[in-house]
Amino acid sequence: MNIEEFYPLFLQCTDVVIDSRKVKDGSLFFAFSGASYNAAESADEAIGKGALAVIIEDGRYANPEKNIFCVSSTLEFLQELAVFHRDQLDIPFIGLTGSNGKTTTKELISIVLSAKFNVQYTSGNLNNHIGVPMTILSVRKNHEIAVVEMGANHQKEIEFLCRISKPNIGYITNFGKAHLEGFGGYEGVIKGKSELYDYLKSNRQKILVNQNDKVQEEKTENYPEKITFGTPQSDYYFKPVHKEHFVGLHYQRTDIFSNLTGNYNYDNISAAVTLGLHFGLNISEIKKAIENYFPSNMRSQIQKKGNKTLVLDTYNANPSSMQVSLENFKIFEGTKTIIIGDMLELGEESLKEHQNILDFAESCGFDEIITVGSNFKLVNQSENAFENTLELIERLNADPVESENVLLKASRGIALEKIIDYI
Repeated sequence: MNIEEFYPLFLQCTDVVIDSRKVKDGSLFFAFSGASYNAAESADEAIGKGALAVIIEDGRYANPEKNIFCVSSTLEFLQELAVFHRDQLDIPFIGLTGSNGKTTTKELISIVLSAKFNVQYTSGNLNNHIGVPMTILSVRKNHEIAVVEMGANHQKEIEFLCRISKPNIGYITNFGKAHLEGFGGYEGVIKGKSELYDYLKSNRQKILVNQNDKVQEEKTENYPEKITFGTPQSDYYFKPVHKEHFVGLHYQRTDIFSNLTGNYNYDNISAAVTLGLHFGLNISEIKKAIENYFPSNMRSQIQKKGNKTLVLDTYNANPSSMQVSLENFKIFEGTKTIIIGDMLELGEESLKEHQNILDFAESCGFDEIITVGSNFKLVNQSENAFENTLELIERLNADPVESENVLLKASRGIALEKIIDYI
């Protein structure tokens, strides 16, 4: 099927979905099949639920009269449609990637810019080869700015996502020890994430640079199209401030306090404030936007439960983010227990990195250290090492955590949030 011929039909759809359960009136449904599931079989059902059109790969179920169209690859058609749609949109696209903090930064940037503009941005963490096209297809003529999060776990992935999203401004939050297995080590992480810089440079687009980050500085040295923050010589310079457990910044006689914990979020907030100022917002508009943002996605989230303060950071973990989380938790007043789970996708470095984190945790003087997962169990010989969350829940039922402060930090696959109800 020809993309140009299909495009007018796409413009009539209300949303783009890949889950037949989410089809509603006006949806454009891309039927992705699995190893044991032929999604084309649900095409008629989707039309019956109100889908405007369905894209399938199995010609036996095609019915152009019902707007059920067969293509050679549903994924490639989704991506090609996104590229064609992106070319019709004459608005700024901000592209984000990084080892840590990209989703929080995306949320902060979007909430700040929304104070002045109609902003569309990545929903949740739909940041891969399927999620990025879906984000682009959700941008419509009434939107004024788009913010696109791009994730990757191997080389050339960011390069590919840039060719689809074509960002005008790009920001790499940081370069950390994440997805070491796929990237081939830390240097591979730097190379892979820097594919965003490569795209922006080759297309003479702007790069947002935290000048306190040596890698960002090195990779963008002598590039003229930069927006900078972090030092007195930068375009924008802020100072960190704190209020109880929460981090914020000071700028031009104004204190902005977020509802995020962790000094590592200072850079994320700084990036959002910088882009707000760059796009013409005043500091009072930015302050109101950030102070009204409350995290609810298990990222740097503080939750009160009885007489306990829980720090929930269970959406992702790698050696870099784990260490800064532990460093931040050290400064909490009162007794402290950490419950940390495996860091996944570390490859050959896994055992060493888990040992390093355990050693660091033991040096911090926490009242109790609990680990969850097979990787930590290899290095933690104490009775507080658990294979999975179910084992830990059994322990918590019999022997609850007594500390006033509890940190939960793990990779998403550990599902550490399951234990919240038992603390």
